[in-house]
Amino acid sequence: MRRGVRLGVDPGDARIGVARSDPSGILATPVETVRRGKGDLRRIHQILKAEEAVEVVVGLPRSLSGGEGPAAVKTREFAARLARRVAPVPVRLVDERLTTVTAEAMLRDQRKGAKRRAVVDQVAAVVILQQALDAERATDTPPGELVTPPTDEETHD
Repeated sequence: MRRGVRLGVDPGDARIGVARSDPSGILATPVETVRRGKGDLRRIHQILKAEEAVEVVVGLPRSLSGGEGPAAVKTREFAARLARRVAPVPVRLVDERLTTVTAEAMLRDQRKGAKRRAVVDQVAAVVILQQALDAERATDTPPGELVTPPTDEETHD
């Protein structure tokens, strides 16, 4: 297992859940929910620097059959812009099927309304990151697919 803090990111249309691992890559914990829009990549980069993270794991939404729809396309674009922003720190896309469902189930009897939605995004990021850490520990291989940053100037943050 590689050492170093990893960030887990669950990008949504309105909010981005962020989680972190411990330096040993054993346990993922919530960090914060970042508002989607102007400055979101900057904030994630600030978190990455503060946590001294060595990698970012972004959840890629797929259908139950494994296909990719419009949400996956948006996530791939977001991950490419993030990879450009945080380079040379690697960004990886990992399958996130059912992570929001899992997060909702974990919080079912907890908070309500907007506070719950913000926490759900963080918990979904924790679930994404924890699954990636567990997969790496089981296979001794970095999880998911490495994102190649775009080479043009299309980064908007």
